[in-house]
Amino acid sequence: MHFLIERKKALLRSLSVDLSGKIYKEKQIIDLPAPVRRYFQNVLTDGQPYISTIYLKHDGQFKTAPGKNWINIEGEQHFTVEEPGFLWSGMTVFLSVQDMYIAGKGETRGSFLNLFNLYHGTGPGYDQGELLRWIGESVWFPTNLLPSQRLQWVPINENKAKLSLVYRGKALSCDVSFNTGGEITQLKTRRYMRVGRLETWVGRFSNYKEVDGMKIPMKVESVWKLPDGEHSYARFIIREIHHN
Repeated sequence: MHFLIERKKALLRSLSVDLSGKIYKEKQIIDLPAPVRRYFQNVLTDGQPYISTIYLKHDGQFKTAPGKNWINIEGEQHFTVEEPGFLWSGMTVFLSVQDMYIAGKGETRGSFLNLFNLYHGTGPGYDQGELLRWIGESVWFPTNLLPSQRLQWVPINENKAKLSLVYRGKALSCDVSFNTGGEITQLKTRRYMRVGRLETWVGRFSNYKEVDGMKIPMKVESVWKLPDGEHSYARFIIREIHHN
């Protein structure tokens, strides 16, 4: 399993593109919806270089399924931006889990003590779900949320906007909520929970701190909104993050 993950990391690195020569200018956001403009004015400063790659470590709590008990987890994650991609590895006392989106393909794996495979998921539903995870977690590298050929913002109201992404023929969208301080507080979308089961998925963000000249959330919670109510399954706290 370790050898496989190292191969995936190498593939992800090979797809990275250096964007550091590209610079954010405040004039880029003049025509954006008011809450989106307020967000960028808060989290970026004029002249901020675009982010190309990200590495982070976190701890927190995790549930393997709705109704299960919370367990402690530590994890690390690598991101690429120009070619959307990430590799997340989490470790509990007994369980090793990976989520990834690399070269347009989503994948998830779980193993016992990094020795025995418990599950392995691939296919169109995972492609969609992991790409949505990547766009939601772009709050950690906010230059990726600036408008581009593949990403657009559409107004909803004074505190919400719709984020639309078109990539590799997939059209995805999320409703994004902002507070009056110019922070993204929630992202909501429809995501595949498992094969053939599309459910409402919510990411919640808080505890913004300044890192590398940008303001990013250090706490994140992931929630499934199911017919029987909300099921939170991940509560992570960022302990270390590096850009470019």
